[in-house]
Amino acid sequence: MHDDRTLVEARLRRVLDERIRPAVYPESVPLQVAVWHAPGEPVPVEEGLAAEPEPVQVGARWGAPWGTSWFRVSGTVPEAWAGRTVEALLDLGFDENMPGFQCEGLVYRPDGTPVKGLNPRNQWVRIGTPVAGGEEVVLHIEAASNPVILDYHPFLPTQLGDRETAGHEPQYTLTRMDLAVFDEPVWQLVMDLEVLGELMAELPVDSARRHDVLRAVERALDAVDLQDVNGTAGRARAELTGVLSAPAVPSAHRISAVGHAHIDSAWLWPLRETVRKVARTTSNMTALIEDEPEFVFAMSQAQQWAWVKEHRPEVWARVKKAVAEGRFVPAGGMWVESDTNMPGSEAMARQFVHGKRFFLDEFGIENEEAWLPDTFGFAAGLPQIIKAAGAKWLLTQKISWSQTNKFPHHTFQWEGIDGTRIFTHFPPVDTYNCSMKGRELAHAARNFKDKGRARHSLAPTGWGDGGGGTTREMVAKAARLRDLEGSATVVWETPRAFFAKAEAEYPEPPVWVGELYLELHRATLTSQAKTKQGNRRSEHLLREAELWAATAAVRTGFPYPYEELDRIWKTVLLHQFHDILPGSSIAWVHREARATYERIAAELEAITGAAQRALAGEGTRHLVFNPAPHSRHGVPAGGAGTPSLPQGTHVTPRTSGGHVLDNGLLRIGIDAHGLVVSAYDLDAGRETVAPGRAANLLQLHPDFPNMWDAWDVDSFYRNTVTDLTDAESVEAGEDGASVRIVRSFGASRVTQVLTLPPDERRLVIDTEVDWHETEKFLKLAFPLDLHAERYASETQFGHAFRPTHTNTSWEAAKFEACNHRFVHLEEPGWGVAVVNDSTYGHDVTRTVRADGDRGTTTTVRVSLLRAPRFPDPETDQGVHRFRHALVPGASIGDAVREGWRINLPERHLTGAHEVAPLVAVDNDAVVITAVKLADDGSGDVVVRFHEAHGGRARATLTAGFEVADVTVTDLLERPGGDTEPPERGGERITVRLRPFQLMTLRLRR
Repeated sequence: MHDDRTLVEARLRRVLDERIRPAVYPESVPLQVAVWHAPGEPVPVEEGLAAEPEPVQVGARWGAPWGTSWFRVSGTVPEAWAGRTVEALLDLGFDENMPGFQCEGLVYRPDGTPVKGLNPRNQWVRIGTPVAGGEEVVLHIEAASNPVILDYHPFLPTQLGDRETAGHEPQYTLTRMDLAVFDEPVWQLVMDLEVLGELMAELPVDSARRHDVLRAVERALDAVDLQDVNGTAGRARAELTGVLSAPAVPSAHRISAVGHAHIDSAWLWPLRETVRKVARTTSNMTALIEDEPEFVFAMSQAQQWAWVKEHRPEVWARVKKAVAEGRFVPAGGMWVESDTNMPGSEAMARQFVHGKRFFLDEFGIENEEAWLPDTFGFAAGLPQIIKAAGAKWLLTQKISWSQTNKFPHHTFQWEGIDGTRIFTHFPPVDTYNCSMKGRELAHAARNFKDKGRARHSLAPTGWGDGGGGTTREMVAKAARLRDLEGSATVVWETPRAFFAKAEAEYPEPPVWVGELYLELHRATLTSQAKTKQGNRRSEHLLREAELWAATAAVRTGFPYPYEELDRIWKTVLLHQFHDILPGSSIAWVHREARATYERIAAELEAITGAAQRALAGEGTRHLVFNPAPHSRHGVPAGGAGTPSLPQGTHVTPRTSGGHVLDNGLLRIGIDAHGLVVSAYDLDAGRETVAPGRAANLLQLHPDFPNMWDAWDVDSFYRNTVTDLTDAESVEAGEDGASVRIVRSFGASRVTQVLTLPPDERRLVIDTEVDWHETEKFLKLAFPLDLHAERYASETQFGHAFRPTHTNTSWEAAKFEACNHRFVHLEEPGWGVAVVNDSTYGHDVTRTVRADGDRGTTTTVRVSLLRAPRFPDPETDQGVHRFRHALVPGASIGDAVREGWRINLPERHLTGAHEVAPLVAVDNDAVVITAVKLADDGSGDVVVRFHEAHGGRARATLTAGFEVADVTVTDLLERPGGDTEPPERGGERITVRLRPFQLMTLRLRR
């Protein structure tokens, strides 16, 4: 037999494109269109509906960047269409290749009832099935002219990312506004042929099944009269019945399809636009649920649900109904799909507290899964947090984006730093926007790495980011793929149902220990420095506000600000979204974030100030409030008192130029260029800085990644470096404990103050950068005379280790990594810490010196600033301030303590009396991360703490008030936890902790 396969396949493509798809809408009539352009920001729905529009024609340009236009379309269904299905086709000027990244619309009836969203893959609105003929049709469209930021030539700098710079040029052309007959048999034929054509393309060329399908398709094409597609579609479909009813083989891969619409809470649009994107998508999905009885849709991010409830109550009513039916599923149990590398311990915990509590309060639903498909890597402390929140599963697929190494599992146990394991799934479909195409499902089946041991995977199905979610076409394809020979099988299921099946079939999956490092998007640890500083500052101000407000509430009856703290926490959590905190959003987002963080800081400072005043009373005694979890200068952690006066620091000239700082513990040599050429530990008799090298060295690299400018830094950036050694001035400070250095480079200027505090083993480095570079990367280097094969960096509720070498591609890929407050390196008995108050990105490298002592130089470099031009062309331009400290002779405990201290400075107040801690702990290895009143308003005191050194710990907590009862709880302050009850004697509570173990206690007063 002659091989005519390619001929038939080409015939299928052309006939589908040019004859059958156009016949889905065989008749149409134009609608009348009028438009009103809202001035400024979006207006309430009732105002948009009441506005008086002006006539406009199809073909007209409309929509200034970030504008809102209210279209009114009206017409009459022709009498001749009686008994047929009629839809309105409303094309605002869509590009089908950009669902979610351009103009969008939400359709309303005249009474304000939402109908559904409009987007490039969903341009229809059902008018009737069947119609009687003669119906008057009036629809209103709230159309958002969001500009295209990420275009076909991606990553080009654009001013469209902020309304203040975007201009007023219309962005779109009104393309089609019609009433049309919808021919469902033709549409069903399209679905049949698409599924079979896509299946054929994935089957082996020499397989019998491929040729069976080929011949059936050929017969169907022969049965279609191309001059009368609508009259012959049924005949063509009959030819396909046999191949569509052939069942899948018993060993076929099984896919759980979950309706999905991954919506970034901000990215290439501002937060206010996400509110509307969510309303459009949820309107679409509730409408699809009503039409498709098997369809199930899941939506994560409690914040997005809260937006619908607050801003679109009419949509919320439909959502609640669908949730009650079990078809619209709250997923993930987090406030937003946050970054997980940079949020601090408490913030990461509160993502689950506020997310899970919202779904429990609104629907009584307990989420058991964390749902983070798009987050840029996962910190090693996360498994314990997930479990402590009452969840047990994790889903993501972002690790499939890694550039260097292919992750070896799709279903596995992920083990965190404390030994907690979470059952984890990476969908092998390798997308969170699955559209049920044959190539996607075939890829999932082929790609699944756990064949022979497991057979289930999950496919998040639907267009995201305002693309409207799942479409009726996807549902139709899934129905044909439920049990189809040659394909993976597909069934709509909830995330919970999938995980239960997957866990049951795979009782002993492989284990992955430690962080899930994404070998991509590493520069998100540095981009938009002020957003990151705002986050860090907010986290610590929230700790203080809760601590002092709780202490004052118990001691003085101070009114605990429950509502204010709840609102502020949710705002901070929102800004930890994985395109806000990472610095990968448009200028508008980060401009608003900076303003929000300043407002939050003022509110939290006011709460803290009022609580401390209530505690201190009125008087003239000098008091220092210590918010850190360790005592300092004689003031206990979480208390206030009069500090002991430390000895002084001396500044003397250095023989060869420069200055020497000496406080009896450290002697710091600063040369004439302002570089630290010596950091001598006087007690240990040991030098910190590597021979012939200098610390406090600013280094500048070119920074132009191959793509994803704000997200990526590629390894070749290291090939070129400029050491910034020239100094305009190096002068001793008037305080007698510091040296001030000024440098200029390019268009930028740096001022540094190096301070050696009295009686402290740390050199504090305050750096102010007036930054005006473009596509550059600024680092601060500390070359250390220290041999270490691994180093520790702080993560949530502990620290994780990374190698300093590059033995394998896995280690080499970690050339930029995340830390929270410290990085620590050590040889047995002696170590060094580098601590910070607001930076996250860093790198650690090692070399062996070729001459002299042939020792090892291990260099820690802190990432300070970048200057990418996409999506914000003015990223980080302006003045920035950073604080770091070099801590020679530091143990891991010292690193923990100094990291907290640099982030939580003492507060000075005059008052009448000292303040004893509300809760004290007698072991520095046990760090209290939160002291607060219980969220339920009961007045109970909640204390959260963890073992921070990486060993076992026994500690006694002492409450500064009478305790009636002690309960171990989960993060949501409910009785639970996997530990034995602590020992208790009055107000003294003794606990035993595993390495890095997290514990929450609820103390009833």
